[in-house]
Amino acid sequence: MGEFAIHLQNISKCFKRYDRPRDRLKELLLPGKSRASEFWALRDIHLEIEAGETIGIVGENGAGKSTLLQIIAGTLTPTTGTVKVSGRVSALLELGSGFNPEFTGRQNVFFNGRLLGLSQQEIRSKFDDIAAFADIGDFIDQPVKIYSSGMFIRLAFAVAVSSDPDILIVDEALAVGDVYFQQKCFERIRALQRSGTTLLFVSHDPGSIYNLCDTAILFESGHIVLKSTPRQVLDRYEANLIKQRDAHPNALAIQNSTNELIETSLEDVAVVTSDVKIQFVELRDDDGQKVDTIVSDQWVEICVGVLFLQDFSDPIVGFKIRDKTGATLFVNHTYNMNQPIGQVSQNTPITVRFRLRVPLIEGTYTVTIGVADGGFGEGQFKRALAYVHNTAVLQVLKNKAAMNWGGIINLNPTVTIDRPSHA
Repeated sequence: MGEFAIHLQNISKCFKRYDRPRDRLKELLLPGKSRASEFWALRDIHLEIEAGETIGIVGENGAGKSTLLQIIAGTLTPTTGTVKVSGRVSALLELGSGFNPEFTGRQNVFFNGRLLGLSQQEIRSKFDDIAAFADIGDFIDQPVKIYSSGMFIRLAFAVAVSSDPDILIVDEALAVGDVYFQQKCFERIRALQRSGTTLLFVSHDPGSIYNLCDTAILFESGHIVLKSTPRQVLDRYEANLIKQRDAHPNALAIQNSTNELIETSLEDVAVVTSDVKIQFVELRDDDGQKVDTIVSDQWVEICVGVLFLQDFSDPIVGFKIRDKTGATLFVNHTYNMNQPIGQVSQNTPITVRFRLRVPLIEGTYTVTIGVADGGFGEGQFKRALAYVHNTAVLQVLKNKAAMNWGGIINLNPTVTIDRPSHA
């Protein structure tokens, strides 16, 4: 086991909440009687993070993620517990934190650099690189209070990574800004990872968590409820969101009786109700034969058998393709494809077949199946009936007959070369 960059023991944080502003004043003038209620943002957090680890943190708004990061960054004091942090910490927390809105961008670079522990000479030597990375032009000499959110985060991120931190904390900051700047930020983050920087990364973007993080943590109501691989944590988080969105009283937690006809572990089941059973999921080739291995760019049919145990007026069936890390590559369903199943009565079995070309790089992929009732729009349904990961595994082999290509998906491009005509 390596050296710990962060060690948290028994961390809790309590905030006081007042129903009315004057209650706060009354408590000051008349001590001895509390007029506030307690809100525990964090409860008994124990966390050890090794130097060089990249940890993704997910959870709903108000779950305690930002409070934890502020405590690690030293901008907030815990109510109980001890915090041990080794090395220089650079944090991108709330938009605007650490910057004086009346100062120019240039002045804030020096001001924030000193907060990060850099000397004036170090900041001067790094300034040109900071300004070039932020790429905000002449606005560097304008007050930051006139900056757009995108310009602000450009400068804040450039300053944060310039200090060569031992620990970098990023709290949703990269959700702001254009795609080109985001790519530049991710490239810099990967360079910091290679140099051994410890990274704490909060994001609602699953793709970023999958691509950057070694481990992920799920927060719920001030508690760490799961620390595991990004795939397991994000699957659990997604399941929680689906269950909360679904107010149907028959929605059940994960149970052993789930989808008895499909051999799947409990962690693969995100949502299940007593209203449907997924009877089978099969992959078939163009001859109708079951397959689990194909070559890249081959056609395949995903066949889903669903038994509806209640009457439904507008059921929907869909699928998702994921790679070995759990990152989603493609999602679609009958609602999006304008192919309504139509009304079904109780105990009606339905088979839905999705035919698609698979132009993926060689590797192992899994199929997630979802069943819902009633569509409001893309990805929005009245009720989730079943949502099961890893219902089928597809091995994709290299297509030796195809041209060489790189990346994840073969877009099958064509090329035309125009030469100038000669008189």
